[in-house]
Amino acid sequence: MQLIGNAAGQGEVLVDKIIRMPFPLRATAGRAAVVAVSAVAAGALAFGGAEAAASPFPVPPLTETAAAGTEGLEPLLALAYTMAEREAHAAGVPMWINSGYRSPAEQQAMWEDGLRTYGTPEEARRWVLPPEESTHVTGRAVDIAPRDGAAWLEANGNRWGLCRTFDNEWWHFELVTIPGTACPPRVPDAAHR
Repeated sequence: MQLIGNAAGQGEVLVDKIIRMPFPLRATAGRAAVVAVSAVAAGALAFGGAEAAASPFPVPPLTETAAAGTEGLEPLLALAYTMAEREAHAAGVPMWINSGYRSPAEQQAMWEDGLRTYGTPEEARRWVLPPEESTHVTGRAVDIAPRDGAAWLEANGNRWGLCRTFDNEWWHFELVTIPGTACPPRVPDAAHR
């Protein structure tokens, strides 16, 4: 329950510690917080009645299906995106996953195409990573379309822990913060991860 208070902004010590962590640790801590918040919120929906359902962390009923394109994603990312997509659609904003999980072979083909397109591995890494480094291959990233949907998610996604992570990719989002807290600063591109 203390984690919920921190995630809701009632106590900033834990949130501040997580935000100041280096990126990989911050992302892990953010995902752990999403587990706690989602579990408590889901329990509140299932057992707490209408009052609990008014939580600042809206969670769909457990019987509903995940959004299209979430196959292969980490379960927490799939849940967070599903909740965000439902809110976007309820607000009349079109939004969908253009690219989510990618197999190592798919990512390798994209990497090879990036090498041909950009000429050097250094330049290609700004736009595409090899399979062993891509968060798409591990199911921890989604690319959002159309641009209006991505803009909505950039403005609202932190409610579910979803943040745009690269300056040069308006479409790329990852689960990297505690729901309800600010997103960490973006890095210029994937090469800076």
